Amino acid sequence: MTPSTSGGHREPSPGPFAPNGDPVLAARFSVPLTPDTFVRRPRLTERLSEGVQGPLTLVNGPAGAGKTLLVADWIATEGARGRAAWLTVAPEDNGPGVFWTYVLESLRRHGLAAGDDIGSPARPGEVDHSLLTRLAAQLSRHEGPLLLVLDEFDRVGQSAEVADELQFVLRHAGDGLRLLIISRTEPLLPLHRYRAAGEVTDIRAADLAFRPEETAELLRRHGMHLSDDAVTALTDRTGGWAAGLRLCTLAAQGAEDPETFLKDFEAGRSTLADFLLAEVLDAQPVETQDLLLRTSVLEQIHPDLANALTGRDDAEAILAGLQRANAFVEVIGHEWYRLHPLFAEILRVHLRVRHPGLECELHRRAAHWLSEAGLLTEALPHAADAGDWELAATRFVDELSIGRLLTGLDSDQLDALFSRMPPDATGPAADLVRAARELAHHDIDRGVEHLHRAEQHLPADGDPRSPALRLSCALLRVLAARMTGSADRAEAAAADVETAERAVPAESLARHPEVPALMLTDLGSAQLWAGRFEAAQASLSAAAEVDTGPETALPRHECLGRLALIDFLNGWPGRAEAHAREAVAEAERSGLPPEACTGIAQLVLGAVAIDRDDLDTARTHLDHAASSTLPRDPLVSAGLALLRSRLLLAKGHPQAALRLLEEHRRPADFLEPSPWVNDRTALTIAGAYLAEGRPQAAQEVLEEEGAEGPESVVAAARARLATGDGTAAHDLLEGLPTGNGEGPAITVRALLARAQAADAAGDGSEAQRLVARALSVARPERLRRPFLEAGPWLRRLARRRPDLAQGHEWLSASLVGHVPAADAPDPGPAPVTEPLSEREHEVLERLAQMMSTEEIAADLYLSVNTVKTHLKSLYRKLAATRRGEAVRRARELHLL
Repeated sequence: MTPSTSGGHREPSPGPFAPNGDPVLAARFSVPLTPDTFVRRPRLTERLSEGVQGPLTLVNGPAGAGKTLLVADWIATEGARGRAAWLTVAPEDNGPGVFWTYVLESLRRHGLAAGDDIGSPARPGEVDHSLLTRLAAQLSRHEGPLLLVLDEFDRVGQSAEVADELQFVLRHAGDGLRLLIISRTEPLLPLHRYRAAGEVTDIRAADLAFRPEETAELLRRHGMHLSDDAVTALTDRTGGWAAGLRLCTLAAQGAEDPETFLKDFEAGRSTLADFLLAEVLDAQPVETQDLLLRTSVLEQIHPDLANALTGRDDAEAILAGLQRANAFVEVIGHEWYRLHPLFAEILRVHLRVRHPGLECELHRRAAHWLSEAGLLTEALPHAADAGDWELAATRFVDELSIGRLLTGLDSDQLDALFSRMPPDATGPAADLVRAARELAHHDIDRGVEHLHRAEQHLPADGDPRSPALRLSCALLRVLAARMTGSADRAEAAAADVETAERAVPAESLARHPEVPALMLTDLGSAQLWAGRFEAAQASLSAAAEVDTGPETALPRHECLGRLALIDFLNGWPGRAEAHAREAVAEAERSGLPPEACTGIAQLVLGAVAIDRDDLDTARTHLDHAASSTLPRDPLVSAGLALLRSRLLLAKGHPQAALRLLEEHRRPADFLEPSPWVNDRTALTIAGAYLAEGRPQAAQEVLEEEGAEGPESVVAAARARLATGDGTAAHDLLEGLPTGNGEGPAITVRALLARAQAADAAGDGSEAQRLVARALSVARPERLRRPFLEAGPWLRRLARRRPDLAQGHEWLSASLVGHVPAADAPDPGPAPVTEPLSEREHEVLERLAQMMSTEEIAADLYLSVNTVKTHLKSLYRKLAATRRGEAVRRARELHLL
């Protein structure tokens, strides 16, 4: 019977054929048998038994890790055979029609699902969605869950279509289906969702690795008994790799003293190497031996690449024959092969003995072939091993890959590889690679020195290498400008990047989205440092939208954090928080290590928390920023100093805040000053002076720094109000710039300053109107800190007009005065039974600032026990039992 090609709702059964016309192979449904020497490991079988209680279990590990036999033995011994359908996946299953034909046939052969009312796929490349719906529906009605085991799933693991269809059936089958995937790689299923919901069990390579006691059992099953030290040494030597252990054990069986044999084992120079060479290499024809020796320098072998190393054209037949004979050659897909790692290591040692000096030439040939084939990542290590650094650097730059030293999953590996480049490697490409490495390590002087040397030796415009070299130069100049804080140089270099891009083939640029992402990120960062917020926002937003691949994960994370900072500086804490959380999520989603994260997002979250008077949360975010970022990022350094000072100030430590700012006030010599950093520093210093009761000093620092912008005007007006110069304060506030996109955080502070000026001028109704408006603007953002910073005049106003705070439960009564219940008259506070001593009053003031007992003790130079004694006396005199209640009572009694 031939398969139907009908596209109808019910597809006829193809019988023993797949929709591509090939017969269905029954061997793929058989559960493998375990050998007598197999070691059963309860710690893993228990994990499997627990895992299949949920929808998804993954067994992931490299070849030879023992994945398949582990699951096969568990099925045979744990009673799962009667409810488990097994399918060994094949590469041709990348066609959804073929894949689902085999899945359905596996279910039928195991008697786990009837097939007549489900149908079968009619075409190899697709499957009708209604078929999947019928399958899921039938599984959902099955009595008890069915277990589907997909072995070697990595053969189709990169098929998004198969993964989506499998996800659909698994989700809609409900409790009727359990899926167990055995694979070398993770499937394209939405694993993050399953893991977040606790619905997946992972057994990985580290779990599959043998432990010493399991190695000992394996040795006993082969008739060997070794000391504990020897077992541990063998386990460490092989990394617990199952195939390596079995290989060593089999080799040691023929030794008179197995323990000594395994102790002396060294790949390439051991009795095991002699065994492998004699039993495997020497048993092959001369041509095969030559191919094995020459290809031992390769991680992966393509027949054409092997021919390039041997100078013959017989590699394809030889490799296929070795694979069929299980002669330590494995197919890894798409015509590529791989030697067993241990065998390859031994062959390389033998190559050096048999053909001295040939290894370097083989690496050079491999580098050229791989480079011409467009496999630059694979070519570079061979060029390095050949000592051909001109080839490595030239191809690296010609391929527009300079940005990969700055971002991407392989940046660390590339950095390590080019760290081996000797000083005598010359040419503009080599100097550009050196410049990128030094700048990536924040060595600006050496990076710029190498960059200048490269620019001096650039080829003429007509040279075919010129566009790539000029583009790489300009890209690194943008980075150098960012690191020195020069927006002018960054913008000029960015224009050169755009000019150079026009001379580069579009397909080359498309392969490297990190180039525009890095350029725009560095440009936007320089513009942000210079206070060009609109330009920075445009550059950073464009960078965040370039691409969503792993190469651009770090620039995206950086851009989102810097966009959050711009939002915060413009007074929009809600927007800032959203961008910051998106930046953190991007880092987590992309798997960026903590040391690669910029920390800007955590700084912004800390700043928002300070404005909301959530000081503990703020401190946590600042600690994260300090521990998860490169300290040489000037934005982070400046931000940490400013926010830690603000946090100290919020906790009532103005002197400590001033000391911290003085320590970080001078930027590095190479760094151009940032106007907004200087303004923010002056604002924080002025705030500390005001908190100390030194308004004249606050006024002087603002004038000295020439701080501009609405927040600086507000701070200057507050300083003049504190000196009693209400007229000057009023004049400043009248000229306050508005309509420039300032957010609620700026608006609230401006409204409160105007209210204070009105109150000082005796216009109580205007002051009340402005405070009410400030409360209304602050409420959506929960901005508490501006009201705390406003000073005692606001508390006095609130006591006169308690209705101001009504409807603002988010704002603690201690900030603007006590709000009486609307339906009950205020009887007034009970008087204090005894007056407070001077020391008790000092303790009370610090209590109101939410200082801890230890902080109060340190601030007043008292012991902790003495502070506790004063607190007990305070509670007694104020008829309170808790800190918050004591502070509230003190405010009611006008003691604060």
